[in-house]
Amino acid sequence: MAILETRHFRWPDEAACERFAQDLALVLCQQARPGIGLDASVELHGSLGAGKTSLVRHLLRALGVSGRIKSPSYAVLESYALDGELGEVSHFDFYRFDDPREWEDAGFRDVFARPGLKLSEWPEKAVGMLPKPDLALHIAVQDDDSRRLRVETATARGQVLLQALAAALPAELQEHAA
Repeated sequence: MAILETRHFRWPDEAACERFAQDLALVLCQQARPGIGLDASVELHGSLGAGKTSLVRHLLRALGVSGRIKSPSYAVLESYALDGELGEVSHFDFYRFDDPREWEDAGFRDVFARPGLKLSEWPEKAVGMLPKPDLALHIAVQDDDSRRLRVETATARGQVLLQALAAALPAELQEHAA
């Protein structure tokens, strides 16, 4: 995958993760396409406990999802209809994914082919099946329990999203590449 742009961010605490998710939701909504709604693919990389699911929960709340937000660890996919013309969010968790036939049997190819926001945890378990992500978020736990986030873009849409996100986030959550 060719990386078009990379930016670094930091989350000193859960509130920073929530702020990041809120700003990401705002940027995604600003880029929503008339008649289509949200349309982006976001991969979430990181070890167990890094904060992937927490970020997704904050993002879904910021997009207006109410009620219980379940982790799709066993079901692989949870879908959420958004209000208005924002469309649908498909939240994948490929942690337990180990059979490529499941990709076809479950209709995942169709989900990724249609418009909507796709959030994929553990995408490395579905390598070769997923399309290029607009944004790839790499979350790393630091010694002080803060998080360092590397965001990569692989598409022109992703570059637009990343640049808008960097403009929206406060300076204290941004890092320069080391």
